[in-house]
Amino acid sequence: MDDSSAEQLEPGLYVVSTPIGNLGDLSARAIRVLRLAALIACEDTRTTGRLLAHIESQQPTVSYHEHNELARATELADKIEAGQAIALVSDAGTPTLSDPGFRVVRECKRRGLPVIPVPGASALLASLAASGVPTDAFFYAGFLPPKSAARRTFLERHKDFPHTIILYESCHRIEKFIAEMADVLGPERVVCLARELTKKYETIRTAPLKELAAGGNSIKVKGEFVVLIATEGFTL
Repeated sequence: MDDSSAEQLEPGLYVVSTPIGNLGDLSARAIRVLRLAALIACEDTRTTGRLLAHIESQQPTVSYHEHNELARATELADKIEAGQAIALVSDAGTPTLSDPGFRVVRECKRRGLPVIPVPGASALLASLAASGVPTDAFFYAGFLPPKSAARRTFLERHKDFPHTIILYESCHRIEKFIAEMADVLGPERVVCLARELTKKYETIRTAPLKELAAGGNSIKVKGEFVVLIATEGFTL
């Protein structure tokens, strides 16, 4: 849907991607939507409030997160059905991808209400594009369970998966997860670790697991990692 020439937004749910670090990645279209939407549903109103202040938007916000999204999805769909334009954002990146948003999108689809994507930053796509591992086909699995046994089970089941696997992992578990991958997948398996994407200390390192494991404490940083596991037999 192209709303570039309209004076106001058409009613609907606008799924707006926001920067994952560098504010310069917010598109002109996203800025316009966030300035004109009747209401902005966001994961954390404080985080989104800082972004709105940066683009000089004074539109009202409402919290939409994993603890209230069932009820909030109905409320937001009711507003759209009544003729409002609602923007949906997450704290960073694209809503619904390991972030809240699926339920309100589904509710709008059930009612036949417009859902308009406003594309932008996505950590998984940014890391994939810069990783050097195969990009022709991939499987995004989000966050694995925190228990080591569950992660090992996932790795065993997908050891011979024919496409690149993309995961998110916490900085608190990344070193242990690298050791688990090396143990299950083998030390020669090529993996990319991406962190702090678009930020000052951005690092994207692609290497066999034996080299990544040798990094030790140097990989312990704040934030989340994107982990990309290349197919068996892939070499740089």
